[in-house]
Order: sequence, then structure tokens, then C-alpha cells
Amino acid sequence: MEEKLIKIRDWLGTGSINIFGLPMSGKDTQGVRLAEALGAKFLSSGLIIRAMEAETRKNLSGSGELIPTDTFFEWVLPYFSRTDLKGYPLVLSSIGRWYGEENAVMNAAADGDHPIKAVVILNISEADVMNRFEESKILNDRGMRRDDANENIFEKRLLEFRQKTLPVLKHYRDLGMLVEVNGDQSRDEVFAELVEKLSQKAS
Repeated sequence: MEEKLIKIRDWLGTGSINIFGLPMSGKDTQGVRLAEALGAKFLSSGLIIRAMEAETRKNLSGSGELIPTDTFFEWVLPYFSRTDLKGYPLVLSSIGRWYGEENAVMNAAADGDHPIKAVVILNISEADVMNRFEESKILNDRGMRRDDANENIFEKRLLEFRQKTLPVLKHYRDLGMLVEVNGDQSRDEVFAELVEKLSQKAS
């Protein structure tokens, strides 16, 4: 696997890999692991937004809906130009989930010297996601995503993905940037397939 990671590092440079998936598909788990393996920095739009909500005392995402695009641009896009990220590759978790945001995301990433090189989708069915949702309520292991215990909010997040994020993924697929990974495996198996597919992309 190390040879594949070296190939990905050389190809990626200071660029970005943007990982998407349904709620509970493992985006952050796989993103953090990939960032550590590549010596990259990890950025999650969800973590940034929740931190900004706490700072501004605004609750824009608590209902399960995506935050307004103009607020997303204001809060998230400046991260691409942060001096503490300069010179590092980035692994992103769902940066730009609303169709129409992807061009601004790609432009901001390129302007910050972190051009997006690949977009990953962790494929998992909604039925499997709901099973994970039920397990998570029992385990109480969602940390800052405690709103996921509310089934109505969680189902709203699934609807938002279908209506707003699937068109984003189609756009990236049309650009030849989309890398599809089977998310319905063990964490180690998902990571192995992710590295394999990105290594193929790097070739």
C-alpha cells in the first residue's frame, strides 16, 4: 500500500481530494485516515460550519438543511487561502454540497494552490445508512452530530443529499473527476479500495 500512497502523494502535490457520501457513510473517518497517510490537512465543511455557528450563535444547519450558499462561501471558502495550510495537500469532507457551489469551490481551491484533483463518493444505500443510524442511537457515538439522534432531522439530511448533492456528483462525473468507492465494507476495506482507486487515478 505504501507504494500506492507515494504515487498518490506525488500526483496530488498541494492539491485536494474532496470526499462525499450520505450521512454516516464514513466521510470523516476515511478522510482523516487518508490525510494522515498522505501527510495532508483535513478539512470538513460540517466541522467548520458547526464551529462558525457556535461563534456567531446562529443555528443554520440544525434542521438538517444545508446552509445558504452565500453563508457557505463566506464561512468555508477562505480556508483554502489560510497560511497554515499553505504547502500542504488537503483532504476535504463534502466541501460544496449544494449544486451550483462546485465551480466556486474549485476556483477557491485553485486560487489557494490546492486544486481539486479528484472527488470521491463513498457509495452506500439509504437502507444501510438507516441501519447505521439505529446502531448509532444505541451506541451514542456521534460526538458533535448529536442531532443525528433525531430521525426527522436525519431523514431531512438524506433528502438534501438526494436533491442537492447528487447533481454535484453528476457534475464531477461529467468532468471525469469522480472516483467511486464501495462504502458498505469494513473501514479497512473501504480505505484499501479508496487508496487503490486513487492510485489508479494518479496513473
